[in-house]
Parts: sequence; C-alpha cells; structure tokens
Amino acid sequence: MALNAEAEKMNNENNVSLIRRFTKRIRGSGVLMRVKRLRYRTRPTSKYGQKKRALKGIERKKEITRLIKLGKYTPKRGPNARRSS
Repeated sequence: MALNAEAEKMNNENNVSLIRRFTKRIRGSGVLMRVKRLRYRTRPTSKYGQKKRALKGIERKKEITRLIKLGKYTPKRGPNARRSS
C-alpha cells in the first residue's frame, strides 16, 4: 500500500518550514509508524518448523534423561534450574 505525502513550497515559505510541514504530514498519515513497526518484523514459524523444533526438544530431553541415568550429567543448580522429581 503506497501512500505518498506531498508538501509543495508556498510563495514566501522557507525550506525549514517546508520540511517541518512535510514531517507533520508524514506523521499524520501513519506511514512512519507502519515502517517502524515492519522494520524488525519476523515471519511466523511454519507448521513444519514448529514440529521440527518440538522434535529437537523431545530428543534433547531424552538424551539428558539417559545421561542422568548413566551418571554422566548433573542438572544445574541455580535460580533458573528445574527440579527433578
């Protein structure tokens, strides 16, 4: 959606006031806010990507439980550590 904002120079208007008037029109039209909002937008993850990520997490949990049973892994102890029952 292209929305152009124009500001033409009037007879006795200097450049500074022309720029000020132009920026007011840009702000009022919402173009600037839309561009700022879309600047860092990330695409939503696809269903395939979500499934792939979930499978990786499941595999990681299986591997950690296997290592814990073998005694080769000790869970972290700290403020963000999960408690195993």
